[in-house]
Amino acid sequence: MSEKMIRRIAREVALQSLFQIDFNSCEAEAAVAAAMSEHEEENAPKALNYAMTLVQGVLAHKEAIDARLSEYAIDWTVERMPATDRNILRVAVYEMLFAEETVSAGIAINEAVEIAKAYGTEEAPRFVNGVLGKLAKA
Repeated sequence: MSEKMIRRIAREVALQSLFQIDFNSCEAEAAVAAAMSEHEEENAPKALNYAMTLVQGVLAHKEAIDARLSEYAIDWTVERMPATDRNILRVAVYEMLFAEETVSAGIAINEAVEIAKAYGTEEAPRFVNGVLGKLAKA
């Protein structure tokens, strides 16, 4: 399995974990473990470390990430966003701006849009692309 696919799984696990943390206020480790158990791909365990890095990073920078999202999501408060969209955006913003090794805006946006297609509503990919596109140009 390629590094790209491992990172995709890690991003999906991070999304699922952050979603669970939003609603259940559980510990990051428990949320990641639960989300990892849903992934049966042979190399999914290789995604564990990056998934944990993403979740812990988003939680550590949540206030700053949400402030950026509020700035670029016109007419939307972070609290009103669908939970899936909100957490897809949080992961992407973390990777673009706060990660130890940042990810290029193009890659982060593309990955977020693909995950939004898989997990979000019909409008989610366009919304995610719009918010992240504005942020990337800032």
